[in-house]
Amino acid sequence: MRLTLACGRYDRTQALIDERVKIEGVDELTYLPLRPGETFWRMLNHEEFDASEMSLSSYTILRSEGDERFIAIPVFPSRVFRQNALYVRADSPLREPRELKGKRIGVGDYQMTAAVWTRGFLQHEYGVPPQDMSWIVGRPIRAIRQPQDVRIAALGGAAILEELLERGEIDALMSVMIPQGLGKTVRRLIPHFREVELAYYRKTRIFPIMHTLVLRRAVYEARPWLAVNLYRAFVRARDAALRHLYDTDALTVSLPWLIDEMERSREIPWDYSIEGSRPTLEALVQYLDEQQLTRRRVDVAELFAPNVDPALGAYLGATAEER
Repeated sequence: MRLTLACGRYDRTQALIDERVKIEGVDELTYLPLRPGETFWRMLNHEEFDASEMSLSSYTILRSEGDERFIAIPVFPSRVFRQNALYVRADSPLREPRELKGKRIGVGDYQMTAAVWTRGFLQHEYGVPPQDMSWIVGRPIRAIRQPQDVRIAALGGAAILEELLERGEIDALMSVMIPQGLGKTVRRLIPHFREVELAYYRKTRIFPIMHTLVLRRAVYEARPWLAVNLYRAFVRARDAALRHLYDTDALTVSLPWLIDEMERSREIPWDYSIEGSRPTLEALVQYLDEQQLTRRRVDVAELFAPNVDPALGAYLGATAEER
């Protein structure tokens, strides 16, 4: 069969792109290494691909609304802590997240997964729920309803959130992109973010998931075995990337202490499984429900293809060619 797959160009997907890892049963793979925003828009609006990377919050919101055009497999191409993504002006008096109560926060998209995680840790770790802040968004909220008791204002025209921050028209910015003014006109609210994020993981076991992988429902129903084989291929590609990084013969990435970083990061596995990511997945569906973005609280199990073993996702081995 032929398969069209749209997903980012990551170290953990490179073996699929260059065909060191094959998807069993797929004779011809067209891998489109697109940026997430384009991938999501084309899949959500036009269902252009057989399988694609997908915002986990958008997918969960759709499922809560009864939209079953897609079915996910527990592959998580993008995971990242977001305590590092809160920015304030360099001269801001704000020094910690608790001080955001009553403040104006800029965010590109209210429902994007990164914003859901940020509001989640602000509420549960710092006691600042979404209702205690005003949200200035780059585009209107797409949720099924306006969250009650939450102040949300959509920007008009070509206003740029970073410019609003620098002019003092908002107090803080939650951004997945690093502001151009960082280190000059802008600073992080949590400067020692690595220590904070590690402590957060040790306390909660949450390593935030941003994206998952989905199949069009029609493709899955026609070939349910494809979900299993696609899942196994992504696991092998991830494992190949980790072996490649941990190579002391010649560093594969231009970071002088890469090996030390690899060894320090083993505490936080890049897990591809439901059970191994259970604390993270349960937290996300809880936050989406609390933030009134889903119509109901979604059960984690209903999000993923039932024929993919929820306990899989650890090292599954690799062929000699993949090594």
